[in-house]
Amino acid sequence: MRHPSDRLERTATALTANGFAVEILDDVAAARTRIPDLIPEDASVFTSAGESLRLSGIDADINSNGRYRAVKPRVLGMDRATQADEIRQLLASPDVVVGSVAALTETGSLVIASGSGSQVPAYSGGAARVILIVGAQKPAINAGRAVLCWWHARIISVRTFVAKVSMAGVRTVMNAE
Repeated sequence: MRHPSDRLERTATALTANGFAVEILDDVAAARTRIPDLIPEDASVFTSAGESLRLSGIDADINSNGRYRAVKPRVLGMDRATQADEIRQLLASPDVVVGSVAALTETGSLVIASGSGSQVPAYSGGAARVILIVGAQKPAINAGRAVLCWWHARIISVRTFVAKVSMAGVRTVMNAE
C-alpha cells in the first residue's frame, strides 16, 4: 500500500515538472503566513470564490487588509448592468489571482470546477501570477497538510467541458495541463 505522503510527493514532483512552483506546508495556518510573501504590496488581487479560502481566513486577509488593491470588494460594489465590461476586465486580468482547485492529479494536472467561470480567464493566463491553496485531501492524500502552488503568466492548454447540473444551471469544468 502506498503511503499518503509518497502520493503527495509524487503529485508535487509532477506539478513541478509541469512548470508550477510547489510548496507542501504543514497546515492552512502555514499557507496563510506564506501567501503575503508571494504577493507584491499594492498588487491588484482577485480571490476566487471557494470554501478553502473563506474558511482559512485567507480571503478576508487579502480583501480587507489594505496591503493590496482587492478586486473582489470592488467588483461586488459595482453595477452589473452598467459596468459589466469593467467587471469582466478586473476579474480577467488582476496582477495576482488566489484560489483553489477541485482536484490535483498525480500526473500534475489541475482540475478546476466553477459555478460562474469568473476565475477561468485569470487562471489561464490573464493574471500575472496564479496562487492556488489546495488542501492535501484534494489528491486524496492526508487532510492535515496544504499544498501551495503558483505560476507566472503563461499560456496553458485548457480543455473546457460543460455539463448540466440539476438545480445549479451549467458549470464549467476545466482541466489545465
